[in-house]
Amino acid sequence: MRFKKFAIMYRYLLVIPVFLAFSELAGAQATPDYKSRMGQIMWNIQKNFYEPSTGLFIETNGKNDKPHSYLWPLCALIQAADEVETVLPGRQYLKPVLGAIEQYHNTEAPAPGYQAYVTKEGKDSRFYDDNQWIGIACMDAYNRTADKSYLAVAEEIYRFQMTGYDMKAGGGLYWKEDEKNTKNTCSNGPGILLALQLYKITKDKQYLETGVQLYEWTKKNLRSPEGLYYDAIKVPGLKIDSAKYTYNTGTMLQSTVLLYNLTGDQRYLEEAKLMAEASKKYFYKNGRLPDHYWFNVVLLRGFEELYKVDKTAGDFQMFTDDAERIWKDEKDETGLLGRKPVKSLIDQAAMLEMFGRLERLEK
Repeated sequence: MRFKKFAIMYRYLLVIPVFLAFSELAGAQATPDYKSRMGQIMWNIQKNFYEPSTGLFIETNGKNDKPHSYLWPLCALIQAADEVETVLPGRQYLKPVLGAIEQYHNTEAPAPGYQAYVTKEGKDSRFYDDNQWIGIACMDAYNRTADKSYLAVAEEIYRFQMTGYDMKAGGGLYWKEDEKNTKNTCSNGPGILLALQLYKITKDKQYLETGVQLYEWTKKNLRSPEGLYYDAIKVPGLKIDSAKYTYNTGTMLQSTVLLYNLTGDQRYLEEAKLMAEASKKYFYKNGRLPDHYWFNVVLLRGFEELYKVDKTAGDFQMFTDDAERIWKDEKDETGLLGRKPVKSLIDQAAMLEMFGRLERLEK
């Protein structure tokens, strides 16, 4: 089942649940701080970034290159929407966002997928990682709701991602469909997660084989000596882009723990522990994480997965402390978050997810 109808159906319903959610979240007693913050962020997204006439979102509250947001911020928002539905069950937040994302759907060969910008406003590139983030969020939603329409979206995205696989550089997934010149951790890490999540539900061994294959390739080619992950390998020259970002290590950390859970192989758990410790030493300095909120919340996803298995190794205190710092020091008078004067949708979505995850973890 596709979600095109939701773009229309929920376009006019989004305002009401977000307003009600703000009231309910602000008044909640279990963890009033995180829930009230989530309510304020949701209200600000609705007020500053949502366009009811189209069901689409805009990228920032300043001057933008395009009338509507690129897909990437919606990849953050759909995951945040799943967190909100988890914290406040019984209301629809994810499907309105998925309705907006459906307007980026592109059915061209070799397989349907989501392009970087609104389809009716022009053709654009398709990024494998953009699609994978959507697939991961849909798998999380399926696990929570058993709604098979979410599973169908994830399965379609898996088919699309595999069109980005070849044996150049020994395997691995490209980052961008129309410029196959790098294979990145940001396309292989979430590709592993999507494959493993699908295997966990369907028990189809092709998904596990894909997950293991991509994991071994990424570890062989992009793992740093201390156990973190480099950004990319260039094709065909094989030069490594050695930049290290929190989200790349985050997807590989979460993947490693999932592989441990699925296989029982102790070496995956030991690798995950090493990665988590290296992350703390490398990324958390002078009482703060790096500046990109969304990159950091993807790292939290990995820590959360590890915390379920080993609470000491998966200790997430640095995320709690950094979130407090951001709320105190990087919020303007209207409640919008971000270090720069112009505020972005992706930053609001990232902190919405951050507070949702911390709400659950702190419980």
